[in-house]
Amino acid sequence: MKSEDLFYETQLPVVKECLLALRSMILAQDKEITTAWKYGMPFFCYKGKMFCYLWFHKKYKLPYIGFVEGKHLDHPQLIQEKRARMKIFLCDPEKELAVEDIRMLVKDALAVYKKKRIMEKE
Repeated sequence: MKSEDLFYETQLPVVKECLLALRSMILAQDKEITTAWKYGMPFFCYKGKMFCYLWFHKKYKLPYIGFVEGKHLDHPQLIQEKRARMKIFLCDPEKELAVEDIRMLVKDALAVYKKKRIMEKE
């Protein structure tokens, strides 16, 4: 079993369902988004560039989507904390996912990459 598959399979059922739903929403936004296993966590890349990832917040004990270029995104539920570049969007697996917010954030993050602000930089 691949590390990514093992990551999802070892979660509690409600967390696994949440993470797999997030994975599905992210991948559905653009055919150029691919999965990767980086830094011991599931990453999503856009045209080979790190785009976002799924992980758990230590303090809040909730899964989240981390947006690599989150500094370019503006949404009231995004959290930057001490990160210079990334912002995160917490997801409570016990509650209904904010599907429209998540889709909008992924779409907005893609727009940053598509405008080549990121692609040309690296």
